[in-house]
Amino acid sequence: MPSSDFGADMRRRDFLGILGGSVAAAWPPLAARAQQPMPVIGFLGVESHDRQTARFRGFHQGLSESGYAEGRNVTIEYRWSGGHLDQLPVMAADLVRRQVNVIAALAGVPAARAAKAATTTIPVVFQAGGDLVELGLVASLSRPGGNLTGVSTLNAELGRKRLEVLHELLPAATVIALLVNPSNLVTEPQVREMQTAARAFGMQVHVLNATTERDFEPAFARVAELHASALMIANSAPFIGRSGELGALAARYAVPTIFQSPEFTAAGGLVSYGGSIVESYRLAGVYTGRILKGEKPADLPIQQANKIEMIVNLKTAKVLGIDVPLPMLGRADEVIE
Repeated sequence: MPSSDFGADMRRRDFLGILGGSVAAAWPPLAARAQQPMPVIGFLGVESHDRQTARFRGFHQGLSESGYAEGRNVTIEYRWSGGHLDQLPVMAADLVRRQVNVIAALAGVPAARAAKAATTTIPVVFQAGGDLVELGLVASLSRPGGNLTGVSTLNAELGRKRLEVLHELLPAATVIALLVNPSNLVTEPQVREMQTAARAFGMQVHVLNATTERDFEPAFARVAELHASALMIANSAPFIGRSGELGALAARYAVPTIFQSPEFTAAGGLVSYGGSIVESYRLAGVYTGRILKGEKPADLPIQQANKIEMIVNLKTAKVLGIDVPLPMLGRADEVIE
């Protein structure tokens, strides 16, 4: 081989060697990349896994829309309070110690507050109702600031509409009961709003208190003592985490009752009217995925879940001797027969 060809060949080999080394440095071996740990979501829930099937699927759908699937490219650490709100701060702190990449605090204001108190650095995606700025969760709806963002649900704002639904079902009713959690921050304004709205319908409102599940049954028994024609359950913990139990109590005590959750009517409650919890979980899943991809919660505006659902349990209505107006049946998203 001529010396000039030999020199050119050596230069080509040196160049390819340098290029190969650069590529190897930029791209680690496939086996090494496969061993990199998957990001971890800390999921903070109010019930238990088997009680949140529909909304849980909504969260996973949102994750999927952002390109994530549990077990494939993301891991989820679950913490369920079983309806015990006092456990939420403990579980949030545990997720922080676990050094998860993002916390999905999907148990209303109590879970959002617990996550906010537990960390100022780990991103938090919440799902909650009420005035989120006044509650101190975010600086503004368009620019949340800090490490929290999430989904605002239409439930606390729908109290008057639930009262209208009750009035449509029971136009002769003059006394109703309102079940609230007195320790909840939004209870006082909710009660004022309901009392004002009830007067417009010629109704009187009796307020019943419940802070734990043990208080539920005595409250339902008290409805009859007050000669109330119906019961409206406020949208707050611990009621959200015990929708099924509340529906069963409404059926057992034969009390016409309205609440926000589809699980409530499925368990025997008369009617549910509220923002779609499944939709709010889906939107929270989308935001969780976007944050895993590198977006900052401070830059993600609060999303508004606008979908509202009304479900009527016609079987319960017949047992209670209530004739559901045809226009209401026509407006219902679902009728349980």
